[in-house]
Amino acid sequence: MIGLGSDQAGYGLKQEIIKYLEEKGLEYKDYGSYSADPCDYPVYGKKVAHAIVNGECDKGILICGTGIGISIAANKVKGIRAALCSDCFSAEATRLHNDANIVAMGARVVGPGLAVKIVDTFLNTEFSGVERHQRRIDMLEEE
Repeated sequence: MIGLGSDQAGYGLKQEIIKYLEEKGLEYKDYGSYSADPCDYPVYGKKVAHAIVNGECDKGILICGTGIGISIAANKVKGIRAALCSDCFSAEATRLHNDANIVAMGARVVGPGLAVKIVDTFLNTEFSGVERHQRRIDMLEEE
């Protein structure tokens, strides 16, 4: 299950991502926002992050204007590794090396075509399992 979240700035791009997920037959849950009305991105970043930590979702996709604020909000939740990605190389690298469980994007930064490619790369790249990468992830999880 993939958790989705956005603020009003990311709402339109989130709808494009939903079309992609439905075309691929992938299960998702939309945690809001549900319109382009003004709202606060931390609410939705944290909802998706908690859904992952609680086992309701395996991965997440978050979108706000730049992707910065919503990724910061998600990363406040212990166990979350949200990566802001504006290109496919970063989406692949963060899965391979960081085992990121959330990809964040900025609707004012990437267009729908690129966003779908970023999501596709993120969802279809497995963690490498290389010992040095796991060691670094373990270090991130330390208090």
